[in-house]
Amino acid sequence: MKTNRFQWLLVGMLASCVILPVQAEQQLRFPVNPPQPREGQLLHTPPTMDDLEAARMHPELKRVIRRGHDLFMNTQQLRGKNVFNDMNCSSCHMGEGRMPFASPVWPAAVVLPNYRPKNDHVNNLEERIAGCFSYSMNGIPPEYGSDDMVALAAYHQWLAKGVPIYQLGDYYGRGYPIDQPSQEPSHERGHALYENNCAICHSSDGSGMRVKGETHFPAVWGDLSYNWGAGIIRNFTLAGFIHHNMPLGQPYTMSVQDAWDIAVYINSHERPQDPRYEGDVRATRARYLESFHKHGFYGTEQQGRLLGDHRNTGEKPILKPEVLRARTFTPQ
Repeated sequence: MKTNRFQWLLVGMLASCVILPVQAEQQLRFPVNPPQPREGQLLHTPPTMDDLEAARMHPELKRVIRRGHDLFMNTQQLRGKNVFNDMNCSSCHMGEGRMPFASPVWPAAVVLPNYRPKNDHVNNLEERIAGCFSYSMNGIPPEYGSDDMVALAAYHQWLAKGVPIYQLGDYYGRGYPIDQPSQEPSHERGHALYENNCAICHSSDGSGMRVKGETHFPAVWGDLSYNWGAGIIRNFTLAGFIHHNMPLGQPYTMSVQDAWDIAVYINSHERPQDPRYEGDVRATRARYLESFHKHGFYGTEQQGRLLGDHRNTGEKPILKPEVLRARTFTPQ
């Protein structure tokens, strides 16, 4: 593969994140065969928290980055204030937000500010993080510029150390890419696959696993799951996440077809309302159809139910956080 000065070498990221050390003669029970980089892709190995300790940076900056890491890994510490479901940042962005094909977060730090179709305006890094709180964590984001928001942004930027800003391109391992299924995804097949592969952690009723009030595995539908505005309600996004990362510790054991089947099964269940809801689910779907909802079941009939036809916000006391507002970037 040809390289240039804007390409970086990925070294053992999957091994460092998901595989325990084994002796040479041992055979992995679930061999990991991640996609290989394609020619021209940009590769980056994010620094670790051990690297942070050795870095020549001000001690106070290191402390703030450590705080961001702590919030990223255990966002449940903000439960009832900013988070109103069972999710952490690390629930979707696995391996400390570093792991390829588990939605690593470092690209956001180098491509933002940028235009985002989902809200039809230019977003900066804090606004992108606020979107995760608003949708994936069914929450009310920390205020822009607050201690927690700055700490989270600092952690994102630490992971991007060494990557040129606005070096836009095809980043290896970004998001959850997946091929189209060979057959139309099936709710029935997905149900059976879910029971055999997913229910042990996420429960047959999708409610996840909690022990003594502490979340061990998040809910995948229902009041304690992501809401109808989260990116993972798009079937291709959830299918990609499953294919690359699930079951936990067994990446790439679910075929492309199986991942799609499970995704349509999970996403055909109810969950808290999209914060952008305007009082009519079909009208809300139509407004955001091309930019978002055409990839999911929101506002459609599935298994005899019109999904999203309710005002339920789960544990969140409001529908729409104030930060979800339009931007025009024009003089007032």
